[in-house]
Amino acid sequence: MRATLNGTVIAEAEESDLVRIEGNWYFPPASVDFSLLETSPTPYTCPWKGACQYYSTVVDGETLADRAWTYPEPYPTAIERVGTDFSGYVAFWKEVQVA
Repeated sequence: MRATLNGTVIAEAEESDLVRIEGNWYFPPASVDFSLLETSPTPYTCPWKGACQYYSTVVDGETLADRAWTYPEPYPTAIERVGTDFSGYVAFWKEVQVA
């Protein structure tokens, strides 16, 4: 599967390596091109997953705020609930196409 924005691949991995949580595909960190992401200051803590780190996408000089996120250290109960350790896996939102 690929996460793309305006034809630029941000992440790519086999579907079997991804984790699906609440309708979102989470890519393993090694499959993500972090040169296309900038750390965002937006704070968020999910009640069941834990503290979230947002990223803005930067493609072709255009920055889109908070289009990617990860849970660097999800709660142990979240890992148990999901059934696998998804620490550091990255998901995408809105204009980023995942297919």
